[in-house]
Amino acid sequence: MECINKKINATDRATHLIRQHGGVIRTGKAIQAGIHPRTLYQMRDNGLLEQLSRGVYRLTGQKAVSDPDLIIVATRVPKAVICLISALSFHEMTTQIPHAISIALAQGSDTPRLDYPPISIHRFSKEALLAGVDVHHIDDVPVRVYSPEKTLADCFKFRNKIGMEVVLEALKIYKLRKEFKAGEILKYAKICRVENIMRPYLEMSV
Repeated sequence: MECINKKINATDRATHLIRQHGGVIRTGKAIQAGIHPRTLYQMRDNGLLEQLSRGVYRLTGQKAVSDPDLIIVATRVPKAVICLISALSFHEMTTQIPHAISIALAQGSDTPRLDYPPISIHRFSKEALLAGVDVHHIDDVPVRVYSPEKTLADCFKFRNKIGMEVVLEALKIYKLRKEFKAGEILKYAKICRVENIMRPYLEMSV
Protein backbone atom coordinates (compact mmCIF):
# COMPACT_ATOMS: atom_id res chain seq x y z
CA MET A 1 0.00 0.00 0.00
CA GLU A 2 2.82 2.36 0.92
CA CYS A 3 4.55 1.58 -2.40
CA ILE A 4 1.36 2.42 -4.34
CA ASN A 5 0.99 5.71 -2.47
CA LYS A 6 4.57 6.61 -3.30
CA LYS A 7 3.86 5.98 -6.99
CA ILE A 8 0.70 8.06 -6.83
CA ASN A 9 2.54 10.86 -5.05
CA ALA A 10 5.35 10.76 -7.58
CA THR A 11 2.85 10.95 -10.45
CA ASP A 12 0.89 13.78 -8.83
CA ARG A 13 4.08 15.69 -8.13
CA ALA A 14 5.33 15.18 -11.67
CA THR A 15 1.97 16.30 -13.09
CA HIS A 16 2.09 19.46 -10.97
CA LEU A 17 5.67 20.25 -12.03
CA ILE A 18 4.93 19.67 -15.72
CA ARG A 19 1.89 21.96 -15.49
CA GLN A 20 4.21 24.65 -14.11
CA HIS A 21 6.21 24.31 -17.35
CA GLY A 22 3.13 24.89 -19.48
CA GLY A 23 2.25 21.22 -19.74
CA VAL A 24 5.30 20.43 -21.91
CA ILE A 25 8.69 19.36 -20.60
CA ARG A 26 11.98 17.88 -21.77
CA THR A 27 13.36 14.81 -20.09
CA GLY A 28 16.45 16.70 -18.94
CA LYS A 29 14.39 19.53 -17.45
CA ALA A 30 12.11 17.00 -15.74
CA ILE A 31 15.06 15.24 -14.12
CA GLN A 32 16.44 18.61 -12.97
CA ALA A 33 13.05 19.32 -11.41
CA GLY A 34 13.28 16.07 -9.44
CA ILE A 35 11.09 13.84 -11.60
CA HIS A 36 12.55 10.35 -11.91
CA PRO A 37 12.79 9.05 -15.51
CA ARG A 38 10.87 5.96 -14.41
CA THR A 39 7.95 8.20 -13.41
CA LEU A 40 7.94 9.84 -16.86
CA TYR A 41 7.93 6.50 -18.64
CA GLN A 42 5.17 5.14 -16.38
CA MET A 43 3.07 8.24 -17.05
CA ARG A 44 3.66 7.81 -20.78
CA ASP A 45 2.76 4.13 -20.69
CA ASN A 46 -0.36 4.91 -18.63
CA GLY A 47 -1.52 7.53 -21.13
CA LEU A 48 -0.90 10.51 -18.83
CA LEU A 49 1.83 11.88 -21.10
CA GLU A 50 2.15 11.99 -24.88
CA GLN A 51 5.51 12.15 -26.59
CA LEU A 52 5.71 15.13 -28.97
CA SER A 53 9.29 14.40 -30.01
CA ARG A 54 12.24 12.46 -28.69
CA GLY A 55 12.67 13.61 -25.08
CA VAL A 56 9.70 16.02 -25.17
CA TYR A 57 6.51 15.14 -23.32
CA ARG A 58 3.12 16.84 -22.97
CA LEU A 59 0.36 16.20 -20.48
CA THR A 60 -2.64 14.56 -22.14
CA GLY A 61 -6.15 15.89 -21.64
CA GLN A 62 -5.15 19.47 -22.42
CA LYS A 63 -6.52 21.49 -25.32
CA ALA A 64 -4.94 20.79 -28.70
CA VAL A 65 -1.53 22.36 -29.21
CA SER A 66 -1.91 25.32 -31.58
CA ASP A 67 1.57 25.07 -33.12
CA PRO A 68 3.28 21.84 -32.02
CA ASP A 69 6.30 22.24 -34.32
CA LEU A 70 7.29 25.60 -32.80
CA ILE A 71 6.70 24.25 -29.30
CA ILE A 72 8.94 21.23 -29.94
CA VAL A 73 11.74 23.39 -31.34
CA ALA A 74 11.46 25.92 -28.51
CA THR A 75 11.56 23.12 -25.95
CA ARG A 76 14.37 21.13 -27.54
CA VAL A 77 16.50 24.11 -28.63
CA PRO A 78 15.70 26.90 -26.13
CA LYS A 79 18.51 29.17 -27.40
CA ALA A 80 17.16 29.16 -30.95
CA VAL A 81 15.20 32.07 -32.42
CA ILE A 82 12.54 31.44 -35.06
CA CYS A 83 13.64 33.34 -38.16
CA LEU A 84 13.25 33.96 -41.90
CA ILE A 85 10.31 32.19 -43.59
CA SER A 86 9.17 30.57 -40.34
CA ALA A 87 9.08 34.01 -38.68
CA LEU A 88 7.29 35.45 -41.73
CA SER A 89 4.71 32.69 -41.43
CA PHE A 90 4.31 33.32 -37.70
CA HIS A 91 3.70 37.02 -38.36
CA GLU A 92 1.41 36.22 -41.34
CA MET A 93 3.70 38.03 -43.77
CA THR A 94 4.03 35.35 -46.43
CA THR A 95 2.00 32.96 -48.57
CA GLN A 96 4.86 30.45 -48.41
CA ILE A 97 4.38 27.27 -46.38
CA PRO A 98 7.62 26.49 -44.50
CA HIS A 99 8.86 22.96 -45.13
CA ALA A 100 11.20 23.23 -42.13
CA ILE A 101 11.42 25.42 -39.06
CA SER A 102 14.05 28.09 -39.70
CA ILE A 103 16.06 28.89 -36.59
CA ALA A 104 18.89 31.28 -35.84
CA LEU A 105 21.79 30.12 -33.68
CA ALA A 106 25.09 31.67 -32.64
CA GLN A 107 28.11 31.07 -34.82
CA GLY A 108 30.14 28.17 -33.47
CA SER A 109 27.34 26.79 -31.27
CA ASP A 110 26.52 23.08 -31.27
CA THR A 111 24.26 21.83 -34.02
CA PRO A 112 21.03 20.43 -32.52
CA ARG A 113 19.70 17.07 -33.63
CA LEU A 114 15.96 16.72 -33.94
CA ASP A 115 14.15 13.74 -35.39
CA TYR A 116 11.09 15.95 -35.84
CA PRO A 117 10.23 18.57 -37.00
CA PRO A 118 12.81 19.27 -39.73
CA ILE A 119 14.84 22.38 -39.01
CA SER A 120 16.89 24.76 -41.14
CA ILE A 121 19.77 26.30 -39.18
CA HIS A 122 21.14 29.77 -39.90
CA ARG A 123 24.19 31.14 -38.10
CA PHE A 124 23.99 34.75 -36.91
CA SER A 125 26.62 37.05 -35.46
CA LYS A 126 26.16 37.84 -31.77
CA GLU A 127 24.70 41.29 -32.42
CA ALA A 128 22.32 40.06 -35.12
CA LEU A 129 21.30 37.06 -33.02
CA LEU A 130 20.27 39.14 -30.00
CA ALA A 131 18.57 42.01 -31.85
CA GLY A 132 14.80 42.13 -32.26
CA VAL A 133 13.92 38.98 -30.32
CA ASP A 134 10.34 38.81 -29.04
CA VAL A 135 9.11 36.09 -26.70
CA HIS A 136 5.65 34.73 -27.49
CA HIS A 137 3.87 32.21 -25.31
CA ILE A 138 2.25 29.43 -27.31
CA ASP A 139 0.18 27.23 -25.01
CA ASP A 140 2.23 28.64 -22.11
CA VAL A 141 5.54 27.63 -23.73
CA PRO A 142 7.91 30.57 -24.39
CA VAL A 143 8.90 30.72 -28.06
CA ARG A 144 11.56 33.18 -29.25
CA VAL A 145 10.68 34.80 -32.59
CA TYR A 146 12.23 37.77 -34.36
CA SER A 147 9.99 40.82 -34.65
CA PRO A 148 8.46 41.59 -38.06
CA GLU A 149 10.95 44.43 -38.61
CA LYS A 150 13.99 42.32 -37.70
CA THR A 151 12.64 39.47 -39.83
CA LEU A 152 12.47 41.74 -42.88
CA ALA A 153 16.11 42.76 -42.39
CA ASP A 154 17.11 39.11 -41.99
CA CYS A 155 15.24 38.17 -45.15
CA PHE A 156 17.13 40.81 -47.13
CA LYS A 157 20.35 39.45 -45.62
CA PHE A 158 19.48 35.91 -46.76
CA ARG A 159 17.66 36.96 -49.94
CA ASN A 160 19.80 34.68 -52.12
CA LYS A 161 18.72 31.69 -50.05
CA ILE A 162 15.02 32.36 -49.69
CA GLY A 163 14.39 34.24 -52.95
CA MET A 164 13.85 37.93 -53.57
CA GLU A 165 10.22 37.37 -54.55
CA VAL A 166 9.53 36.06 -51.03
CA VAL A 167 11.28 39.07 -49.49
CA LEU A 168 9.34 41.60 -51.58
CA GLU A 169 6.04 39.86 -50.90
CA ALA A 170 6.73 40.08 -47.15
CA LEU A 171 7.58 43.77 -47.45
CA LYS A 172 4.39 44.39 -49.41
CA ILE A 173 2.25 42.63 -46.80
CA TYR A 174 3.99 44.51 -44.01
CA LYS A 175 3.41 47.80 -45.85
CA LEU A 176 -0.35 47.23 -45.78
CA ARG A 177 -0.39 47.24 -41.99
CA LYS A 178 -1.33 50.34 -40.02
CA GLU A 179 2.15 50.99 -38.64
CA PHE A 180 5.02 51.05 -41.09
CA LYS A 181 8.13 51.30 -38.90
CA ALA A 182 10.72 52.26 -41.51
CA GLY A 183 13.13 53.56 -38.88
CA GLU A 184 12.88 50.31 -36.92
CA ILE A 185 13.52 48.27 -40.06
CA LEU A 186 16.55 50.38 -40.97
CA LYS A 187 17.94 49.96 -37.45
CA TYR A 188 17.99 46.21 -37.94
CA ALA A 189 19.11 46.56 -41.55
CA LYS A 190 22.20 48.36 -40.27
CA ILE A 191 22.91 45.54 -37.81
CA CYS A 192 22.48 43.00 -40.64
CA ARG A 193 24.60 45.17 -42.96
CA VAL A 194 21.93 45.47 -45.63
CA GLU A 195 20.93 49.10 -45.01
CA ASN A 196 22.03 50.33 -48.46
CA ILE A 197 20.24 47.45 -50.15
CA MET A 198 17.00 47.87 -48.20
CA ARG A 199 16.68 51.66 -48.19
CA PRO A 200 15.47 52.06 -51.82
CA TYR A 201 12.81 49.36 -51.30
CA LEU A 202 11.62 51.03 -48.10
CA GLU A 203 11.42 54.43 -49.75
CA MET A 204 9.32 52.92 -52.54
CA SER A 205 7.08 51.27 -49.95
CA VAL A 206 6.28 54.26 -47.74
